[in-house]
Amino acid sequence: MMEIKAALAALSSLGHETRLAAFRQLVQAGPDGLCVGDLRARLDLPPATLTAHLNVLRAAGLVLDEREGRVIRLRADYAQMDALIGYLTENCCAGSASCGPVQACKPRRKGA
Repeated sequence: MMEIKAALAALSSLGHETRLAAFRQLVQAGPDGLCVGDLRARLDLPPATLTAHLNVLRAAGLVLDEREGRVIRLRADYAQMDALIGYLTENCCAGSASCGPVQACKPRRKGA
């Protein structure tokens, strides 16, 4: 269960046009994610600007990264995204099971 401080950090980080666009690109990329250079090219941002935005998303727990040799691969943290959606819809329709999202996001790897 997500706590209010984590929800506020996630919502605040997504409350910026560039960060929201970056997060959406990573969600769309699926569990394979994107390397930093590919994300930067898609968003057409200078490296330092992208780094600053990614640091905010990382601090909110929405983005994970992994070094692969000389490349850093970025991935959306689907568990954190699902926790935020769950937090936002927890009391939807007074807790009725017929209301709100029915499944967590389960991205598949390419070719699966």
